[in-house]
Amino acid sequence: MKKTINIRGTLLDLSIPQVMGIINITPDSFFAASRRRAEGEIIERCRQIIDEGGSMIDVGAQSTTPVAPFLTAKEEVTRLMPALKLIRSEFPHAILSVDTFYADVAKQAVEEFGANIINDISGGQIDEQMFSAVAQLQVPYVLMHMRGVPQTMQRFTDYEDMIQEIIHYFSERKARLNLLGVNDVIIDPGFGFSKTLPQNYELMAYLKYFHIFEEPMLVGISRKSMIYRLLDSTPEESLNGTSILNTVALLSGASILRVHDVKEAVECVKIVGKITEFDQ
Repeated sequence: MKKTINIRGTLLDLSIPQVMGIINITPDSFFAASRRRAEGEIIERCRQIIDEGGSMIDVGAQSTTPVAPFLTAKEEVTRLMPALKLIRSEFPHAILSVDTFYADVAKQAVEEFGANIINDISGGQIDEQMFSAVAQLQVPYVLMHMRGVPQTMQRFTDYEDMIQEIIHYFSERKARLNLLGVNDVIIDPGFGFSKTLPQNYELMAYLKYFHIFEEPMLVGISRKSMIYRLLDSTPEESLNGTSILNTVALLSGASILRVHDVKEAVECVKIVGKITEFDQ
């Protein structure tokens, strides 16, 4: 499996899994504690991610919960760009991932504010120009599995063979990206997107199958409904469940954990790393 990605001409080593901290420039993300709108809050959150050991900051301006309104590219730019400008000013060397499915937003984020990674939950399905934009920008691209759009995704959970169909999805899109010259593709199986609760756990059980692509794998299960629905709790009560699933993901070869709780994820990485020292 590929162990590096190119960040501004420097190879980032993923042989030790990295932790990506989430910051949502939204009023409606499902986990209230991740929402940041004021400048001071944004700076404080970024500093927390870095101080707790996170090596990447994932910035999003559009909530992907099914009940959230669908923002246009223009509306997303209005929310996102001032935050990126602020973050880049305060943390000039931070590795910034931008969570967007719009090609024009990706271009502006990279060209004007030095975003380093594009994280597209739609896998290029919402904006057909996204793949060519990423090829032009030459930044790592997180290719996630989803059917439909966030507002409709849970209508599309019927699979004949879910794992096989997701593998086919990645095979086809990765081939297109490689033909365009995108060299750094990060696979995200898309926990919580177009999948029922049992399907999410089936996906976690078969996570090692995605090594077939020989690409880094990002896992984002932080405080998601697959945890709190199973345990009959809430997002606020889902840290323990998140740490358990992050540990399973690391043991299955995850290279990047996308999380709300950076300190706890970094601890998972350290503990799993110590165990796997004896299993080489």
